Parts: sequence; C-alpha cells; structure tokens
Amino acid sequence: MPIGVERLKKRAEFLRVASVRRKWAAPGMVLQAARGAQTSEADVSRVGFTVTKKVGNAVVRNRIKRRLRAAADQVIPHHAQSGWDFVLIGRQGSLGRDFTDLTFDLRRALEKVGASTATDRGTA
Repeated sequence: MPIGVERLKKRAEFLRVASVRRKWAAPGMVLQAARGAQTSEADVSRVGFTVTKKVGNAVVRNRIKRRLRAAADQVIPHHAQSGWDFVLIGRQGSLGRDFTDLTFDLRRALEKVGASTATDRGTA
C-alpha cells in the first residue's frame, strides 16, 4: 500500500535529519534518513532535496533536483516505511546516471538505512 509523501521545506527540518547520521552514499545520490518528528503524521513520509554549488551552476543543480524528485516520487511511496524523513543530496553523477539506476540507488539506500518496507518483511 503506497504511503503519502510530503516535502521538507524548512532549514531546521533538513538539519534535524542530517544530525541523526543515518546515511548511505550511492553513485547517484546521498540519502540521509531520520524517524519523523513527533508532530508528523505516522502514515506520511517527508522528503527534501538539495544539491551543492560544487556540482554546477543553477541549471545543472535544478536538473539534478528534478531527477531526484521524479525518482523519489516513484520509489518512496512504495518502498519506504511511513513516518520517516529523508533528504536526498544530489551528486555529480546524478545527472548522467541512467534513471533506472537512480531509482535502484534510492531503493538500495532505503534498505541500507533501515527505512525500507523490504527489511521488515524479509523480501527484496
């Protein structure tokens, strides 16, 4: 059953997720994860996106964020546990990476940080 997905928008929310130190680096992205804040609904996960200026100019950074948003919209509702907050950090390899590989990176990262529905059921 798909879960609801909302966006992280405030800097404090991004910093809270970063402070938990549950992360996984893949060739296309870095995933940071934390249990949702107490005010968050239990059946909703939230996700935020960021790309540093080191990766490229605004056009490149926005293109990477669009790709990460599309991957998250496909993967998180079906493969993530509800009640988690995620931050996807774009990397240089995000732009040239095949989209199916990008979604695979995200599914694998969810498993590694312990926020995947597959880890609960023992299925892949």
